[in-house]
Amino acid sequence: MPEWLVYTLASVMVCVLVVTATVVRHRRVDVDEDTSQTPDVLEYMVMMVGVVYAIVLGLAIAGVWEARSAAEDTVQREAQALYEIDQRLDVYPAAFRTQIKEHIDAYARHAVTAEWPALKDGAPVDGTGAELLGRIRSDIAHRTPADELQAQAYQPLLDQVAAADDARHQRLDTSGTTLPAALWFGLVAGALVTLGLLYTLQIRRSARELLLATTFSALVVFLLFLVWSFDAPLGHSGTDSAQPLSDLITTAV
Repeated sequence: MPEWLVYTLASVMVCVLVVTATVVRHRRVDVDEDTSQTPDVLEYMVMMVGVVYAIVLGLAIAGVWEARSAAEDTVQREAQALYEIDQRLDVYPAAFRTQIKEHIDAYARHAVTAEWPALKDGAPVDGTGAELLGRIRSDIAHRTPADELQAQAYQPLLDQVAAADDARHQRLDTSGTTLPAALWFGLVAGALVTLGLLYTLQIRRSARELLLATTFSALVVFLLFLVWSFDAPLGHSGTDSAQPLSDLITTAV
């Protein structure tokens, strides 16, 4: 299901729930109940709960955003290392360059078409990617430099292979969710408590108060959606985060 559809459905459901609960409560209220006054202690409690929840929610958004940015930098480093290998091969014969480029193409294709869907679904990743990267390392390591230029390019090529391997391991290690289940429970429970306090403020059925309640509810849902969306460093759907590796593929996927 697309992320925008998840957010839309969640926002509509929460707003409808808030409006429905407000209307039902208003119909059940006693005729002589004064809905124009709210105890000062209740207002203070609502304010404190809202502030504390806002701080926790802000820290959660900052944490998942940092994890998403780190994952994107890791993919970029992996693709850049492979690109450098491709560019530094110009001092080698054409046949050897073609061989290494085919390995790079196969590695990038496997990462995009096989590893990304597995990481997105939380499934284990096989060793095919490591094997393809090992072929690149083996071909370069066992190629004896024929001249001075090849000798100068030999070690930097191996360094780039090591950099790509390191970035790949970091990508696999950071592909899971960032926030623990306990924190997610706190975020959801805090949202329910914060929204539930709206009813204790004796909201009436006036258009202004209903608009305020639904707008605030939609904001809370939107912030939770941001946390959920960024909680997957490589994304919940598609392979957009794999674009740097997709650019290395010389033929259509």
